[in-house]
Amino acid sequence: MLNLFLIAFGGGLGALARYSLSGLVSKIIANGFPFGTLAVNLIGSFFIGFLFGLSEKLLLHKNLHFFLAIGFLGAFTTFSTFSLETFNLFKNGEPKLAFANIFVSHFLGILLVFSGIFLSKLFD
Repeated sequence: MLNLFLIAFGGGLGALARYSLSGLVSKIIANGFPFGTLAVNLIGSFFIGFLFGLSEKLLLHKNLHFFLAIGFLGAFTTFSTFSLETFNLFKNGEPKLAFANIFVSHFLGILLVFSGIFLSKLFD
């Protein structure tokens, strides 16, 4: 039962953080490209990699894993929003922006997962 509470509480905070950060970035950089979602996905990718690296060494308590990785980051990252925004870019006749969104989100997201894991290795 504690695990469900930790996931729900973390998820609520993650959703609020996603909404706030995505909105802020979108207001700062308003040019039609979904930079708010991109920022959230890249930050989330880094931190999920970092937490994964810590959990491999058992440096992350299982309760923190439920709260942070499953709850907070699960609600914070917005892959479904990314997919819809990419679809809308195609639908609105912006295939270059759509492909840029696909490439940048995936390439940098994977690179930041590796970076997070690499950084976590420094905590030996």
